[in-house]
Amino acid sequence: MKIAFKMKLLPGMREAYEKRHSEIWPELKNLLMESGISDYSIFLDEETNILFAVQQQNGQSSQDLSSHPMVQKWWAIMKDLMETNLDNSPISKELQMVFHMD
Repeated sequence: MKIAFKMKLLPGMREAYEKRHSEIWPELKNLLMESGISDYSIFLDEETNILFAVQQQNGQSSQDLSSHPMVQKWWAIMKDLMETNLDNSPISKELQMVFHMD
């Protein structure tokens, strides 16, 4: 199953966001993959600073891993770049698919 969700980047944080993701920890990437998450992309709308994420799931979503210590550590590192909840998780809203073409 493919899901999409949106988050919000703080103004002026694009470069830092891209840098941190280009250096994503191999352990975090493995955790996502072992949890059934693949084909994961994040896009930025520069006019609104909205991050648009899409991922293929074959099990859990990245949002389901909130209690994992590695995910919590990642959130703590990313909290200065984006809008977050009190637990440092990104404020995200799941999006509903309205069209798909193979």
